[in-house]
Amino acid sequence: MNPRATELVQGTLDMLILKTLQLEPRHGYGIAQRIEQISKGVFRVNPGSLFPAFRRLERQGWIKAEWHPTENHRRAKYYKLTERGRAQLKTETAEWTRQLAAITRIMEAS
Repeated sequence: MNPRATELVQGTLDMLILKTLQLEPRHGYGIAQRIEQISKGVFRVNPGSLFPAFRRLERQGWIKAEWHPTENHRRAKYYKLTERGRAQLKTETAEWTRQLAAITRIMEAS
């Protein structure tokens, strides 16, 4: 693990879970690994926040879970993005892009 790894920015976990599930269903550990991998170790996901996020996203109808065998032949809950989740990801991505551009303008102001 990257010694400089940090917790995710408040409010981004749901969006990153949805983005991670955009390509294929994954189990919780696989989602956490993928976020850390894609961020090149900058972000790590605290398991204590990951599973409440799954429950929250399921209640919203943005993901659904099914039990399947893992690569090592154990059973795990695999999470899948729903159509409502795809729409939410699109909305959140647009908002994040807008906010990021505003922050960049502020940081570059002289």
